[in-house]
Amino acid sequence: MSRPADPGAGGLRERKKAKTREAIQSHALDLFHRQGYDATTVDQIIDAADVSESTFYRYFPTKAAVALDDGYDPLLVEAFRAQPLDLTSLEAIRAAFHDVFSELTSEERLGLSERIGLMLAVTELRAAMLDQFADAMHLLAEVVGDRTGRGADDPRVRSLAGAVVGGAIAVMFAVGEDPTADLAALMDEAMANLESGFDF
Repeated sequence: MSRPADPGAGGLRERKKAKTREAIQSHALDLFHRQGYDATTVDQIIDAADVSESTFYRYFPTKAAVALDDGYDPLLVEAFRAQPLDLTSLEAIRAAFHDVFSELTSEERLGLSERIGLMLAVTELRAAMLDQFADAMHLLAEVVGDRTGRGADDPRVRSLAGAVVGGAIAVMFAVGEDPTADLAALMDEAMANLESGFDF
């Protein structure tokens, strides 16, 4: 799960790219909502967003990527790396989740909840999420390994990364069941549970 890059950041070229990407995704999600994911074609998304076919595929390699892709991972990595070194890895991960998700606007929270609901409801997207979870676990293992000097392939680092991703998956299902749920609070609770070691 990973907040889109600020379109106001960077140079003019980067702002234009961010706006184009967001426009394509916004039109696609609107079509998915109105007529269903399976009934929506890439050509319809291209027409709605008023972009060329080459422009669409420059930002999204597949239709599924429009629903799956977001810009939160880089922000979470940045927030994690910014945490004080006296925190444990899990404390730093929990703080990073809080820093990123507590800053979401109501519109961003709604959009994220809608995307989660879509990913859980569509068989093609649920299957594709497995690759996303694997990528997230590897990315998390890398940054934790860097922070601790243990390396991404250290069994303890891998276990931590897997546990965190597992907690995030549980939160996704909770949000899928209740789109009004507070994602930031649920993520914090999940990380707190991991910190406590499930002492029950």
